[in-house]
Amino acid sequence: MVRPYDLLFEQGLTRVDAERIHHVASRAIRVAAPVTGRTLRLPSMPVRALGLTFPHPLGLAAGFDKFAVGMDGLAALGFGHVEVGTVTGESQPGNPRPRLFRLKADRAIVNRMGFNNDGAVVVARRLAAWRAGGGSTILGVNIGKTKVVPEDYAVRDYEKSTGLLAPYADYLVVNVSSPNTPGLRDLQAVEKLEPLLAAVRRRADEVRPDHRVPLLVKIAPDLSDDDVLAVADLALASGLDGIIATNTTISRDGLASPAGEVEGIGAGGLSGRPLTQRSEDVVRLLRGRVGPDLTLVGVGGISTVDDARRRLAAGADLLQGYTAFVYEGPLWPRRIVKGLATDA
Repeated sequence: MVRPYDLLFEQGLTRVDAERIHHVASRAIRVAAPVTGRTLRLPSMPVRALGLTFPHPLGLAAGFDKFAVGMDGLAALGFGHVEVGTVTGESQPGNPRPRLFRLKADRAIVNRMGFNNDGAVVVARRLAAWRAGGGSTILGVNIGKTKVVPEDYAVRDYEKSTGLLAPYADYLVVNVSSPNTPGLRDLQAVEKLEPLLAAVRRRADEVRPDHRVPLLVKIAPDLSDDDVLAVADLALASGLDGIIATNTTISRDGLASPAGEVEGIGAGGLSGRPLTQRSEDVVRLLRGRVGPDLTLVGVGGISTVDDARRRLAAGADLLQGYTAFVYEGPLWPRRIVKGLATDA
């Protein structure tokens, strides 16, 4: 059955630059929040993770709301938690446009946004006002390295963001896995990741001495299995609260899209359906290593209810989506949650 959104997407949205449509859609979601929130009826599927009670497993991955302006509207669509960012210590415009592309044949997106955001100072003010106004959606804040900051000073950059943003976050995510910031993925190496996570943990505890903010790390699907296991071991040894698996991939293997189209788009992180199997495999690998207690968030290629079921069966406690939300439309989170509820 062809849905109205499918026609809109194919006949209208795909004819316009992807980033422009993203901004239009984000504004529409914010404007519609009072109405969509009133009509939202979802089954109760509480999940206890990170010391929090999530209304259901499905949240929105970082990348959609980089500026932390749409949490209420996104929650009104049915997301049980919203992860904003990636936020960097300093504001930055990101990479030159065009930098967001669709691969329709693969139900995938390629982005090389480059952490465009307003910076930690501005986002912190925005979140403070949102919290003061009663904002209660479970909020994750994803932090990354400012592009112009040398790798030797990366820890300080993450500490700055942590100090400003931890007071308003329900959980923090250290992003060391985007392919669009030079040198960032090098920080996934355990010898560099360990002191970085320790510094972020210390700073979060300094600014929230009365409350321990859960800390997670987001990893790439391109890590070898051995490196995935090394991160798992580090997470256990360092008292990390969770791992988000996975970010976008730099691989272009096995795509249905014409090679010329893929080559014409160029570099960037690939998200969507092509990640489904690898992201599921990484979650399963992690769960086998860390045991039952560490929180795992499964993200990457979750499009259908069956995808969501398999990711939970592989060991994820929580799920996140982004690309499927783009391709499937505003009713997608409700469909996933209602589908999962039939299993309960």
